[in-house]
Amino acid sequence: MASFLYKYKKSSTIPMPCMVFLRGFNANIDKFSSTLLLNRYQTLTMKHFWAIVLLALIVSCSSDTTNRNPYLQEVRFRFELNLNLPLYNNLQNIGNPVYVGNNGVGTRGAFVINTGSSFMAWEASCPNHVPNACSTMSIDGQNAVCSCEGYTYNLFTGQQLDRPDDGNRYHDLLFYRATQSGNVVIISN
Repeated sequence: MASFLYKYKKSSTIPMPCMVFLRGFNANIDKFSSTLLLNRYQTLTMKHFWAIVLLALIVSCSSDTTNRNPYLQEVRFRFELNLNLPLYNNLQNIGNPVYVGNNGVGTRGAFVINTGSSFMAWEASCPNHVPNACSTMSIDGQNAVCSCEGYTYNLFTGQQLDRPDDGNRYHDLLFYRATQSGNVVIISN
């Protein structure tokens, strides 16, 4: 037995069963390391993908704090119009606008009109200058007219009908939400 140990220590070669095992081990290590690198690459790629998706989602979701009109403030309000009351009875007919001048409704009140398929609500202050003594518009048929410059706005679309061609920027009427629930029309911003 001592002679076997002596031969084994002197020999620089590894016995045959160990060589076969090590060759298989080396082959498995190579497969394992290449698979490990591939998995690591795929993991990093997925992390980058989800990071980009998350970044895009965060950038696209923003609170809408922009002012739709530089002359008019964004005033938060909610007001209910009961169509059974004589004051708002005209809204039951298509094309009849009503001025709502209650405190807390818009900047200078609101115009509400029945379009046939829905209700539209607009700010009653002229959108093309700062609110002043003459900026509250008046109803003229299905239009609103500013007494300062005489600008006319359609109450069905909110568009300015007589827009000057002088190169300046002009704004259409400021839109408010109008929803109907039974005989009540709720206007809000």
